[in-house]
Amino acid sequence: MAKSENIYLIGLMGAGKTTIGRLLAKSLKMPFYDSDKIIEDLTGVDIPTIFEFEGEVGFRDREQKALAGLTKLTHVVLATGGGAVIREENRECLKENGFVVYLQCSVDRILERTKRDTQRPLLQTDNPRAKLEQLLIEREPLYLSCADYIVDSGTLQSKAAVKNILQRYRDL
Repeated sequence: MAKSENIYLIGLMGAGKTTIGRLLAKSLKMPFYDSDKIIEDLTGVDIPTIFEFEGEVGFRDREQKALAGLTKLTHVVLATGGGAVIREENRECLKENGFVVYLQCSVDRILERTKRDTQRPLLQTDNPRAKLEQLLIEREPLYLSCADYIVDSGTLQSKAAVKNILQRYRDL
């Protein structure tokens, strides 16, 4: 197996990284980590509170530090935050240390999944669709630049997405 046998999931918020990550980890009998959850555990507050007091830059600093540590682990499944790919250092850590899967998902499907979620600071706006469209335009080239594999998590059921990822991962 190339790299360190890690699987890293990237993609916009609501693409299914946590759900699919948990299923992958269970299938592979590997530990599962969610970088946003790790940041919350380390700070003792939720992501919206970090954004409120430190802004997005403060959160991204914390995220970069967390990812630097998490990508040193071996034989894990990691769901990253949707914006983890913004910083080049994060993209490099992911590419160098694991099998990176981009969970591609349509804006419509993400809106459907996140419409009642108040824990996503970037969507607390009058026009969440416009925000998601903007984020996709900005981030998709970054997701594609570090992805080893792409799965459409908007049309596939979670179990089917996991099956596709596992098949590709085992073929490495």
